[in-house]
Amino acid sequence: MNEFPDRDLPPGRHHLLKEHLLTEIRQNEKKAPALRKVWFRPALVAGAVAAATAAGVLVASPFGDRAAQAGPPSKETVRMLEEIAAAAKAQPAPKDLRDDQFVYVKTKERYMETGSDEKSRLQPLHVREYWNSVDGRHTEVINDRVDGFDHERLPPDLPLVEGNSHYRSLQKLPTDPVNMRDWLYRVASGGESKDQNAFVQVGDLCGGLMPPKQAAALYLAASTIPGVEVRGDVVDAAGRHGVAITRENDGERQELIFDKKTKQFLGERQVAVEDLPTGFKKGTVTAHTAVLERVVVDKAGRRP
Repeated sequence: MNEFPDRDLPPGRHHLLKEHLLTEIRQNEKKAPALRKVWFRPALVAGAVAAATAAGVLVASPFGDRAAQAGPPSKETVRMLEEIAAAAKAQPAPKDLRDDQFVYVKTKERYMETGSDEKSRLQPLHVREYWNSVDGRHTEVINDRVDGFDHERLPPDLPLVEGNSHYRSLQKLPTDPVNMRDWLYRVASGGESKDQNAFVQVGDLCGGLMPPKQAAALYLAASTIPGVEVRGDVVDAAGRHGVAITRENDGERQELIFDKKTKQFLGERQVAVEDLPTGFKKGTVTAHTAVLERVVVDKAGRRP
């Protein structure tokens, strides 16, 4: 087995990982749930590299003559994402990975839910386990008692759609930041701005297993998304302190948290930056995750 250090949006968007959305769809098909999950995620979608504007401050970037507009992203933010990208590229790729294997991801998490009474509330902090098929063509398993899943088997959704989080699909993504950014803006979807959708897509990919070169390109592409900023000290759902890459949207700040030293992904957080229509006050953490374990295993449902 190979171990990897880790990595769920306003209503109507994806969750931290792509399978969260698929899980929600399956849950709704299976039964009418007592609570409707409001998925949280930082937005991560893009298109082509933005040209400099008169109001923008330009900084050096891996995009050559097409300098990234730094005004929202500061020089400090770009520098941090370059460090995160370098750390991701230095990670060893899994050896002898087979199509019939699974990426086991164990997280600690809590999200905002809206009940049948239309009142929003926070879930209890709980553990979630997911076995993600390497090639996306094998039956997966989810174990999340709070959401009503007791080692439930999830048949593959075929044909696979572009933007899925399966390792074989991720291996086909661009390895340079310019084309990666174009890909992000093209595939990211949702009811928000293109920039927010792109940021969400970045977050969707952080928590799973990603090929090193593609991961590095992803973080460099994220450094060009307008509105992305860095925060120096943020705590994940497991109590670990890290540095966060953030973006504000619709009254909430969405944060991707990385270890300060290793620059490995720790988890995500969403914080209200103003009083929300859902009743949550400014400063409330409305979603929180921490990746506790990420390991390749031979069978879905088998723990490492």
